[in-house]
Amino acid sequence: MIERIAILGTGLLGTSVGLALRAAGYRGPITGWNRSPDGAHTALTMGAIDSIASDPIQAAKDSQLTLLSVPIYATLDLMEQLSPVLGPDQLVTDVGSTKGQITAAAGRLFNSQDRAAFLPGHPMAGKERGGADLGDANLFRGAVWLFTDDPAWERSASASALVADWRRWVVAIGSRTIDIDPMRHDKLVAWVSHLPQFVATALSALLEDEVGEAPELKDVGGRALREMTRLGSSPYSMWRDIALTNTDAVEAALFALEQRLAYIRENLRTPELRDEFERANNFRRE
Repeated sequence: MIERIAILGTGLLGTSVGLALRAAGYRGPITGWNRSPDGAHTALTMGAIDSIASDPIQAAKDSQLTLLSVPIYATLDLMEQLSPVLGPDQLVTDVGSTKGQITAAAGRLFNSQDRAAFLPGHPMAGKERGGADLGDANLFRGAVWLFTDDPAWERSASASALVADWRRWVVAIGSRTIDIDPMRHDKLVAWVSHLPQFVATALSALLEDEVGEAPELKDVGGRALREMTRLGSSPYSMWRDIALTNTDAVEAALFALEQRLAYIRENLRTPELRDEFERANNFRRE
């Protein structure tokens, strides 16, 4: 059973996990660490963590479960640091938005009889902005939590028990779990998560250039404009590592969209435009 948890990265997701665990009945100590001390203090004030660690590596060594809730390259760096100092009775997991590189590193650095377990994970939940102050105990209710675990890994019995227990806690905080191949994961999220973000970013940047000097036009756009550009307020810091670690899949999705937009542009006066609307309507009905 998981009795001691360390959350490394008390931003939106890390803080929300701590709050959700408490709401679901977890009673063990939760230690938090954040690169920015303000984020850790906010998480502590909100009750997401019980104490603040000064050293993330020591916090992980003192815990049974370590949750990495930092950008992807920071996750990979922490994995390198944690691998030699954790043992087979410990589990590390993450919430990274791309899984190819993280899952490969897990196989290289963890998941053997004499090393800690690593369970790659990705909750399909979040907000357009980050920060501990936006933490929400209900963030994961009704969300899908993806795992790219490899059943061929030969973990110790104690590590396997921790993996099973963490999966139970993910369900307890309201998520539905799905196991998926890491390459399939990255291709899928490029379509359903990363493409919408980059479309919103491009549209928001375009509108800033075109009507930025006429702020009253934002009101003219109404709800449609607000919904289409909501994601456009996401900061680059949240998406840099995603773009760098899932470049091929995102490029393919963006290119396909470019072709689709060109097709619509070329058929504004033809019946084919009606067919595009019918396809779009079918997607929402399904």
